[in-house]
Amino acid sequence: MTRLVFALLIVFLVSLQAPQTEVPQVKISSGIINAILYLPDNERGYYRGTRFDRSGIVASLEYNGHNYFGQWFEKYDPLIHDAVLGPVEEFGQIGYNEVEPGGTFLKIGVGILEKPDIQPYSNFRLYPVKNPGKWKIRKIPGGIKYIHTLSDKDYSYTYEKKLYLSPGKPEMIISHVFYNRGRRPIETTVYNHIFPVIDNQPVGQGYSVIFPFKPAEKGDGFDDVVTIRENSLVYLRDQKQEDRVYCRDLKGYGNSSSDYDIRIENSLAGAGMRITCNRPLARLAFWSSPTTVCPEPFINIKAEPGEKFEWEIKFEFY
Repeated sequence: MTRLVFALLIVFLVSLQAPQTEVPQVKISSGIINAILYLPDNERGYYRGTRFDRSGIVASLEYNGHNYFGQWFEKYDPLIHDAVLGPVEEFGQIGYNEVEPGGTFLKIGVGILEKPDIQPYSNFRLYPVKNPGKWKIRKIPGGIKYIHTLSDKDYSYTYEKKLYLSPGKPEMIISHVFYNRGRRPIETTVYNHIFPVIDNQPVGQGYSVIFPFKPAEKGDGFDDVVTIRENSLVYLRDQKQEDRVYCRDLKGYGNSSSDYDIRIENSLAGAGMRITCNRPLARLAFWSSPTTVCPEPFINIKAEPGEKFEWEIKFEFY
Protein backbone atom coordinates (compact mmCIF):
# COMPACT_ATOMS: atom_id res chain seq x y z
CA MET A 1 0.00 0.00 0.00
CA THR A 2 1.46 3.35 -1.01
CA ARG A 3 1.67 6.18 1.52
CA LEU A 4 -0.83 8.24 -0.51
CA VAL A 5 -3.38 5.42 -0.52
CA PHE A 6 -2.78 4.86 3.21
CA ALA A 7 -3.40 8.54 3.96
CA LEU A 8 -6.60 8.57 1.89
CA LEU A 9 -7.77 5.42 3.70
CA ILE A 10 -7.23 7.08 7.09
CA VAL A 11 -9.23 10.13 5.98
CA PHE A 12 -12.05 7.84 4.82
CA LEU A 13 -12.05 5.90 8.09
CA VAL A 14 -12.10 9.12 10.10
CA SER A 15 -15.13 10.38 8.20
CA LEU A 16 -16.81 7.00 8.48
CA GLN A 17 -16.20 6.55 12.21
CA ALA A 18 -16.71 10.15 13.37
CA PRO A 19 -19.49 10.62 15.94
CA GLN A 20 -22.86 11.08 14.26
CA THR A 21 -24.12 13.64 16.78
CA GLU A 22 -22.34 16.82 17.74
CA VAL A 23 -20.22 16.49 20.87
CA PRO A 24 -19.29 19.45 23.11
CA GLN A 25 -16.25 21.15 21.63
CA VAL A 26 -14.50 24.50 21.40
CA LYS A 27 -12.04 26.14 19.00
CA ILE A 28 -8.95 27.89 20.35
CA SER A 29 -6.27 29.88 18.54
CA SER A 30 -3.04 31.73 19.24
CA GLY A 31 -2.87 33.26 15.79
CA ILE A 32 -0.30 30.73 14.64
CA ILE A 33 -1.87 27.57 16.07
CA ASN A 34 -5.52 26.59 15.58
CA ALA A 35 -6.98 23.72 17.58
CA ILE A 36 -10.30 22.04 18.36
CA LEU A 37 -10.85 20.57 21.82
CA TYR A 38 -13.50 18.01 22.76
CA LEU A 39 -14.96 18.82 26.17
CA PRO A 40 -15.78 16.35 28.95
CA ASP A 41 -19.49 15.61 29.31
CA ASN A 42 -20.92 12.59 31.15
CA GLU A 43 -23.82 12.32 28.69
CA ARG A 44 -22.56 13.63 25.32
CA GLY A 45 -18.78 13.67 25.57
CA TYR A 46 -16.63 12.29 22.76
CA TYR A 47 -14.92 9.96 25.25
CA ARG A 48 -16.93 8.33 28.05
CA GLY A 49 -14.69 5.35 28.80
CA THR A 50 -13.16 4.67 32.22
CA ARG A 51 -9.48 4.43 31.31
CA PHE A 52 -8.41 7.99 30.51
CA ASP A 53 -8.92 11.41 32.08
CA ARG A 54 -11.83 12.83 30.09
CA SER A 55 -10.38 16.34 29.80
CA GLY A 56 -7.74 17.73 27.45
CA ILE A 57 -8.73 15.79 24.31
CA VAL A 58 -7.46 17.56 21.17
CA ALA A 59 -9.47 16.77 18.05
CA SER A 60 -7.04 18.62 15.80
CA LEU A 61 -4.12 21.02 16.09
CA GLU A 62 -2.77 22.83 13.04
CA TYR A 63 0.49 24.75 12.81
CA ASN A 64 2.40 25.91 9.74
CA GLY A 65 0.43 23.66 7.38
CA HIS A 66 0.75 20.52 9.52
CA ASN A 67 -1.78 18.71 11.71
CA TYR A 68 -0.44 16.93 14.81
CA PHE A 69 -3.43 15.14 16.38
CA GLY A 70 -6.46 13.25 15.14
CA GLN A 71 -8.17 9.88 14.95
CA TRP A 72 -5.64 7.03 14.94
CA PHE A 73 -8.06 4.09 15.44
CA GLU A 74 -10.57 2.52 13.04
CA LYS A 75 -13.61 1.85 15.23
CA TYR A 76 -15.17 4.69 17.19
CA ASP A 77 -17.46 4.26 20.18
CA PRO A 78 -17.49 6.68 23.15
CA LEU A 79 -17.29 3.73 25.57
CA ILE A 80 -14.32 1.91 23.99
CA HIS A 81 -11.32 2.17 26.33
CA ASP A 82 -8.92 3.65 23.77
CA ALA A 83 -11.26 5.35 21.29
CA VAL A 84 -9.73 8.62 22.37
CA LEU A 85 -7.53 11.33 20.87
CA GLY A 86 -4.27 12.71 22.19
CA PRO A 87 -2.66 14.13 24.17
CA VAL A 88 -4.77 12.28 26.72
CA GLU A 89 -3.67 11.29 30.24
CA GLU A 90 -4.28 8.20 32.37
CA PHE A 91 -4.02 7.99 36.15
CA GLY A 92 -3.39 4.69 37.88
CA GLN A 93 -6.36 3.20 39.72
CA ILE A 94 -6.56 3.80 43.47
CA GLY A 95 -8.10 1.34 45.93
CA TYR A 96 -9.13 -1.46 43.57
CA ASN A 97 -7.17 -4.16 45.38
CA GLU A 98 -8.45 -3.06 48.79
CA VAL A 99 -12.16 -3.67 48.13
CA GLU A 100 -14.34 -6.71 47.54
CA PRO A 101 -16.57 -7.08 44.46
CA GLY A 102 -19.30 -4.47 44.70
CA GLY A 103 -16.92 -2.02 46.37
CA THR A 104 -15.63 1.13 44.75
CA PHE A 105 -12.28 2.57 43.66
CA LEU A 106 -10.96 5.80 42.15
CA LYS A 107 -9.82 6.85 38.69
CA ILE A 108 -8.85 10.53 38.68
CA GLY A 109 -10.48 12.42 35.82
CA VAL A 110 -13.24 9.79 35.59
CA GLY A 111 -14.71 9.33 39.07
CA ILE A 112 -15.62 6.57 41.52
CA LEU A 113 -15.96 3.20 39.78
CA GLU A 114 -17.37 -0.16 40.89
CA LYS A 115 -15.29 -3.32 41.17
CA PRO A 116 -17.63 -5.88 39.57
CA ASP A 117 -15.82 -9.17 40.34
CA ILE A 118 -12.59 -10.73 41.57
CA GLN A 119 -10.69 -10.27 38.30
CA PRO A 120 -7.52 -8.13 38.46
CA TYR A 121 -7.90 -4.53 37.41
CA SER A 122 -7.56 -3.94 33.67
CA ASN A 123 -7.38 -0.53 32.05
CA PHE A 124 -8.79 -2.16 28.90
CA ARG A 125 -12.10 -2.83 30.64
CA LEU A 126 -15.17 -0.60 31.05
CA TYR A 127 -16.21 -0.28 34.72
CA PRO A 128 -19.54 1.00 36.07
CA VAL A 129 -19.29 4.65 37.09
CA LYS A 130 -20.96 5.12 40.48
CA ASN A 131 -19.99 8.77 41.02
CA PRO A 132 -18.75 10.76 37.97
CA GLY A 133 -18.23 13.98 39.91
CA LYS A 134 -18.93 17.33 38.26
CA TRP A 135 -17.13 19.08 35.43
CA LYS A 136 -16.93 22.84 35.00
CA ILE A 137 -15.46 24.44 31.88
CA ARG A 138 -14.11 27.99 31.81
CA LYS A 139 -12.56 29.94 28.97
CA ILE A 140 -9.11 31.39 29.63
CA PRO A 141 -6.84 33.38 27.29
CA GLY A 142 -5.88 31.04 24.46
CA GLY A 143 -7.53 27.98 25.94
CA ILE A 144 -9.74 26.20 28.45
CA LYS A 145 -9.70 25.51 32.18
CA TYR A 146 -11.25 22.19 33.21
CA ILE A 147 -12.35 21.72 36.82
CA HIS A 148 -13.35 18.24 38.01
CA THR A 149 -14.83 18.11 41.52
CA LEU A 150 -15.44 14.77 43.23
CA SER A 151 -16.94 14.22 46.67
CA ASP A 152 -17.16 10.68 48.06
CA LYS A 153 -16.83 8.82 51.36
CA ASP A 154 -13.13 7.96 50.96
CA TYR A 155 -11.77 10.03 48.10
CA SER A 156 -12.60 13.65 47.35
CA TYR A 157 -10.68 16.14 45.25
CA THR A 158 -10.64 19.20 43.04
CA TYR A 159 -8.64 18.63 39.86
CA GLU A 160 -7.86 21.68 37.74
CA LYS A 161 -6.31 21.42 34.29
CA LYS A 162 -5.51 24.34 32.01
CA LEU A 163 -4.84 23.70 28.33
CA TYR A 164 -3.84 26.81 26.43
CA LEU A 165 -1.76 28.06 23.51
CA SER A 166 1.10 30.43 24.18
CA PRO A 167 0.71 33.77 22.36
CA GLY A 168 3.17 34.20 19.51
CA LYS A 169 4.79 30.80 20.05
CA PRO A 170 4.18 27.39 18.45
CA GLU A 171 3.48 25.74 21.81
CA MET A 172 0.71 24.34 23.96
CA ILE A 173 0.82 24.20 27.76
CA ILE A 174 -1.08 21.74 29.96
CA SER A 175 -0.85 22.72 33.62
CA HIS A 176 -2.38 20.69 36.45
CA VAL A 177 -3.26 21.30 40.09
CA PHE A 178 -4.66 18.40 42.12
CA TYR A 179 -6.13 19.15 45.56
CA ASN A 180 -6.76 16.18 47.85
CA ARG A 181 -9.91 17.12 49.79
CA GLY A 182 -10.68 13.63 51.08
CA ARG A 183 -9.75 11.73 54.22
CA ARG A 184 -7.32 9.29 52.60
CA PRO A 185 -3.90 9.90 51.02
CA ILE A 186 -3.71 9.68 47.25
CA GLU A 187 -0.62 8.16 45.68
CA THR A 188 -0.49 6.94 42.09
CA THR A 189 1.07 7.65 38.67
CA VAL A 190 -0.08 9.53 35.61
CA TYR A 191 1.23 9.46 32.05
CA ASN A 192 0.42 11.23 28.83
CA HIS A 193 -0.33 8.83 25.98
CA ILE A 194 0.20 11.65 23.41
CA PHE A 195 -1.28 9.70 20.42
CA PRO A 196 0.33 11.92 17.75
CA VAL A 197 -1.00 11.71 14.21
CA ILE A 198 1.34 13.85 12.12
CA ASP A 199 -0.27 14.64 8.76
CA ASN A 200 -1.81 11.14 8.71
CA GLN A 201 1.59 9.65 7.85
CA PRO A 202 1.76 5.87 8.43
CA VAL A 203 4.15 4.74 11.15
CA GLY A 204 7.43 3.56 9.72
CA GLN A 205 10.56 4.91 8.08
CA GLY A 206 10.68 8.64 8.57
CA TYR A 207 9.53 8.49 12.20
CA SER A 208 11.99 8.84 15.07
CA VAL A 209 11.68 9.45 18.82
CA ILE A 210 14.56 11.31 20.44
CA PHE A 211 15.55 11.49 24.13
CA PRO A 212 18.25 13.42 26.05
CA PHE A 213 19.70 10.06 27.15
CA LYS A 214 20.47 6.75 25.48
CA PRO A 215 17.47 4.46 26.07
CA ALA A 216 18.03 0.84 26.98
CA GLU A 217 15.28 -1.65 26.24
CA LYS A 218 14.30 -3.89 29.15
CA GLY A 219 12.09 -6.85 28.29
CA ASP A 220 9.28 -7.03 25.74
CA GLY A 221 10.41 -6.24 22.22
CA PHE A 222 10.22 -4.19 19.08
CA ASP A 223 10.07 -7.11 16.61
CA ASP A 224 12.25 -5.98 13.71
CA VAL A 225 10.39 -2.68 13.30
CA VAL A 226 12.23 -0.37 15.71
CA THR A 227 15.83 -0.16 16.83
CA ILE A 228 17.84 2.03 19.21
CA ARG A 229 20.47 4.30 17.66
CA GLU A 230 22.37 6.51 20.08
CA ASN A 231 19.65 8.48 21.91
CA SER A 232 16.86 7.72 19.45
CA LEU A 233 14.31 5.11 18.49
CA VAL A 234 14.16 4.79 14.71
CA TYR A 235 11.89 2.75 12.45
CA LEU A 236 13.48 0.26 10.10
CA ARG A 237 10.32 -0.29 8.06
CA ASP A 238 6.62 0.50 8.04
CA GLN A 239 4.77 -1.09 10.93
CA LYS A 240 2.17 -3.73 10.10
CA GLN A 241 -0.96 -4.47 12.08
CA GLU A 242 0.44 -7.78 13.35
CA ASP A 243 3.72 -6.26 14.59
CA ARG A 244 4.24 -5.93 18.34
CA VAL A 245 6.02 -2.71 19.22
CA TYR A 246 5.95 -2.25 22.97
CA CYS A 247 8.36 -1.81 25.85
CA ARG A 248 7.14 -1.39 29.42
CA ASP A 249 10.13 0.68 30.52
CA LEU A 250 12.90 2.18 28.44
CA LYS A 251 15.73 2.56 30.95
CA GLY A 252 18.50 5.13 30.78
CA TYR A 253 16.81 8.15 32.35
CA GLY A 254 17.75 9.65 35.69
CA ASN A 255 15.98 11.44 38.53
CA SER A 256 16.00 14.91 36.98
CA SER A 257 13.10 16.52 35.14
CA SER A 258 15.60 17.31 32.36
CA ASP A 259 15.23 13.69 31.19
CA TYR A 260 11.51 14.28 30.57
CA ASP A 261 12.31 15.80 27.18
CA ILE A 262 10.97 13.84 24.23
CA ARG A 263 10.91 14.68 20.53
CA ILE A 264 8.67 12.91 18.02
CA GLU A 265 9.68 13.66 14.44
CA ASN A 266 8.53 12.64 10.99
CA SER A 267 11.09 13.55 8.35
CA LEU A 268 8.72 12.68 5.48
CA ALA A 269 6.12 15.13 6.76
CA GLY A 270 8.80 17.63 7.78
CA ALA A 271 7.22 18.13 11.20
CA GLY A 272 7.79 17.27 14.83
CA MET A 273 6.88 17.99 18.42
CA ARG A 274 8.82 18.30 21.67
CA ILE A 275 7.26 17.30 25.01
CA THR A 276 8.77 18.45 28.32
CA CYS A 277 7.62 18.38 31.95
CA ASN A 278 8.73 19.94 35.23
CA ARG A 279 8.62 16.55 37.02
CA PRO A 280 11.07 13.63 36.69
CA LEU A 281 10.19 10.41 34.93
CA ALA A 282 8.93 7.55 37.08
CA ARG A 283 8.70 5.20 34.10
CA LEU A 284 8.95 5.48 30.32
CA ALA A 285 6.91 3.04 28.27
CA PHE A 286 6.77 2.94 24.48
CA TRP A 287 4.07 1.64 22.14
CA SER A 288 3.12 2.19 18.55
CA SER A 289 0.58 1.02 15.99
CA PRO A 290 0.54 1.51 12.20
CA THR A 291 -1.03 4.94 12.77
CA THR A 292 0.53 6.47 15.91
CA VAL A 293 3.88 6.59 17.74
CA CYS A 294 3.51 6.79 21.53
CA PRO A 295 6.20 7.29 24.14
CA GLU A 296 4.37 7.09 27.48
CA PRO A 297 6.16 9.21 30.12
CA PHE A 298 4.97 8.48 33.69
CA ILE A 299 5.36 10.70 36.74
CA ASN A 300 4.51 10.00 40.39
CA ILE A 301 1.54 11.72 42.06
CA LYS A 302 1.31 12.04 45.84
CA ALA A 303 -0.98 14.22 47.98
CA GLU A 304 -1.88 13.74 51.62
CA PRO A 305 -5.31 14.93 52.82
CA GLY A 306 -5.37 18.72 52.53
CA GLU A 307 -2.32 18.84 50.23
CA LYS A 308 -2.03 19.73 46.56
CA PHE A 309 0.21 18.42 43.78
CA GLU A 310 1.15 20.41 40.67
CA TRP A 311 2.82 19.63 37.35
CA GLU A 312 3.07 21.13 33.87
CA ILE A 313 3.62 19.65 30.42
CA LYS A 314 4.74 21.72 27.44
CA PHE A 315 4.29 20.79 23.77
CA GLU A 316 6.41 22.64 21.21
CA PHE A 317 5.58 22.16 17.53
CA TYR A 318 8.01 22.61 14.66
